[in-house]
Amino acid sequence: MEIIQIVGLGLVVTILIVIIKQQRPELAIQLSVVTGVVIFSMMLGKINSVVTLMKELAQKSNVSILYMGTIMKIIGVAYIAEFGAQICRDAGEGAIASKIEFAAKVIVIVLAIPVIVAVFDSLLKLIP
Repeated sequence: MEIIQIVGLGLVVTILIVIIKQQRPELAIQLSVVTGVVIFSMMLGKINSVVTLMKELAQKSNVSILYMGTIMKIIGVAYIAEFGAQICRDAGEGAIASKIEFAAKVIVIVLAIPVIVAVFDSLLKLIP
């Protein structure tokens, strides 16, 4: 199971970071970032499967691929922002992490505008 490998990797690296952090904090941060990238890359295949499935569902349900693409972008922004914010928090930079999260929220709202407009247009067509 992949989750066992991921958790095992995370625990081993966490122990290493705790040991290394006292003498080489910059190395501990780098190790944390590299581990995050490795775990993220291990999930790329799964992410690709989800994207493919979402495209198929959009085609079957006659939902515009534009809207499904927008939803996938929103999900991507959320995950990437969370990843970046956690790295900043690991480095002790909570203020920067908060700014990343703020920026992600603004980007999500901007990306969601076409979907929100489409929903309102559909609702207005239903109301006589």
